[in-house]
Amino acid sequence: MVAAKDLARAVVAAPWRGLASIGIRRVANRPISFIVERQDWSIRWDGIQICERINMRHPGVAGICARPERVTGAVAHFGSQFLWQVWHPYQSTSNKVVISYFHGKPEDGPEMARHVDCFLKHLDRIDRVIVANRSVHERLLSWGVPAQQLALIPIGVDTTRFRLPTDAERMEARRRFGVPDGMVAIGSFQKDGVGWGDGMEPKLIKGPDLFVETVERLNRDFPVFVVLTGPARGYVKQGLDSRGIPYSHHYLENYFDVPHAYHALDLYLMTSREEGGPKSLLECAASGVPVVSSRVGMAPDVIDDGVTGCLTDVGDIDATHAAAASLLSDVAKRVQLKAVARDRVAAYDWSVVGDAHFSEVYEPLLRDMGLRA
Repeated sequence: MVAAKDLARAVVAAPWRGLASIGIRRVANRPISFIVERQDWSIRWDGIQICERINMRHPGVAGICARPERVTGAVAHFGSQFLWQVWHPYQSTSNKVVISYFHGKPEDGPEMARHVDCFLKHLDRIDRVIVANRSVHERLLSWGVPAQQLALIPIGVDTTRFRLPTDAERMEARRRFGVPDGMVAIGSFQKDGVGWGDGMEPKLIKGPDLFVETVERLNRDFPVFVVLTGPARGYVKQGLDSRGIPYSHHYLENYFDVPHAYHALDLYLMTSREEGGPKSLLECAASGVPVVSSRVGMAPDVIDDGVTGCLTDVGDIDATHAAAASLLSDVAKRVQLKAVARDRVAAYDWSVVGDAHFSEVYEPLLRDMGLRA
């Protein structure tokens, strides 16, 4: 039998590995289950960080789960509204249900319109809805979601792993990610293709077409090299190939390799038409990478335009190009932006965000269920 102290230590040290390291294959019904995708992607990383922070204070209370049909008598937090849409018919009525609603509105397309309709139709089956930014918070209020049902909690970042690189670390990262000497490295770390294959069909909501066109314009005045991470990047890669713009693509299966990718960059472009986060904005700030972003998701909440980064209107390629070109031409401005952004991002560390999830959402629901952490 495994001692309680060993159980707690394993959960705190490595919740993302489950408890296999101490001989337990599965733990049933933790009080808080963070529901994730089967794929090792962004939502899973969020869940790992949130559960890790909570378990540091309340060992063994929270864990990630890819089998929501097995969760009963617990707080079941669906890491995205899309996961909830798939699984809600199979949820035990003994659960308190939490969902993270990142983004989406009916005008985004027929599929999203159906999703929004399902979400609003079944609001009575959801106990709390977490949104990451003020824009989506206001949107859901306008749709009639009660204010007491909403919690505004941003996405977080690990400011110990995502940090300013030394000169040696920066040089090593540029070698690792294939950035030639003298080239300007522009980053895009996301999933912007449909599905989990090559990603030749673009998710236009993520702005891959805007990214490619902006990079093409920058390449006329700067020696551009693009660094890509994430799955399903085929559309972007094809666009760069057709324009003769050099790039490297690394699908980093280990999330803890991602900080090294930021160390290789001179600039990050976020050209999405709709976002819930993205967490890349925070990762850039923590890693000292200047960012130009469209005014979507958390960007207006996180970026002080001209002080910690640059904001442009959605789809405005001229403004995005001008802001990026200005930063690339002004070393002193980049240095100033990086310093201020790094200082302010501490407010978004997962230690703060994880505590907010527990105190504002999980703990009250556990109390309603007669449970204590």
